[in-house]
Amino acid sequence: MKVLITGATGLIGQAIVSQCHNLNIAVHYLTTSQEKISQQENYKGFYWNPKNNEIDVACLEGVEAIINLAGATISKRWTASYKNVILNSRLNTLRLIKETLEKEKHEIKQVISASAIGIYPDSLTNYYDEGTKATSTSFLGEVVEKWEAMTDTFQELSVVVSKIRIGLVLDNEQGALPQIVKPVKYGFGAAFGSGNQWQSWIHIKDLAGIFVHVLKHKLEGVFNGVAPNPVTNTELTKTVAGVLNKPLFLPNIPKSLMKLILGDMHILLFESQRVSSKKIEDSGYQFEYVNIKPALASLLD
Repeated sequence: MKVLITGATGLIGQAIVSQCHNLNIAVHYLTTSQEKISQQENYKGFYWNPKNNEIDVACLEGVEAIINLAGATISKRWTASYKNVILNSRLNTLRLIKETLEKEKHEIKQVISASAIGIYPDSLTNYYDEGTKATSTSFLGEVVEKWEAMTDTFQELSVVVSKIRIGLVLDNEQGALPQIVKPVKYGFGAAFGSGNQWQSWIHIKDLAGIFVHVLKHKLEGVFNGVAPNPVTNTELTKTVAGVLNKPLFLPNIPKSLMKLILGDMHILLFESQRVSSKKIEDSGYQFEYVNIKPALASLLD
């Protein structure tokens, strides 16, 4: 089997590539950087530039499925212009792939796209599954709604369409966890706001595992990419401190302060989404990391 991955050189992409190779699945990948193009037997890079509608169509050769992870990071200050970058980087990449499939001969049977749990409304009490109709009115909620709508247009090509709504990804080198760990390591760790907001987390290995599971079994529809046991922000912070054997004595960090420092992006720390993993488990996926402490210990020890 051969799969085409966009965003293959990023945090999630690298983990998926590793699991694909373990299963003898060859990978083609698209990159905007000529320097990142490799030509190995099971890992071949191809250039694209979605801003200019450029794509090397040779990337489709022998490919049966596409995993789409492309999109600008949300971990940069959300100025008005950067909000456009966040949205358009997701829509334009999908649009270019779809237009390419419409024009070129291909063997694509499935498109799996990243999405985000930011589509669910902020709530301390609700428990969300994939059937939830309510959607967040926040900026991220609007981005995810448009992102998923663009992904759904691939159904016009008679391919299986799958969407993985990703939660808080735990990895020891990239993403949110190193930022959470840094102040705790130096004795400045503290929960944010009330600390009661839910964090639906997932270990990077399990997230990659879910993408590969959906690929292998040609699963269709929406799946939450979260671990079975969400935790509150307070519990997450305390568990990080416990694993690192560091004290927590500072008061919780006020929302107003983080809004001042981060601007609109502060909602990433304060929004609460408690999200169910039951659907992906019912499909046969078995999580390696079910609880937060062993997940953190595997990354921080």
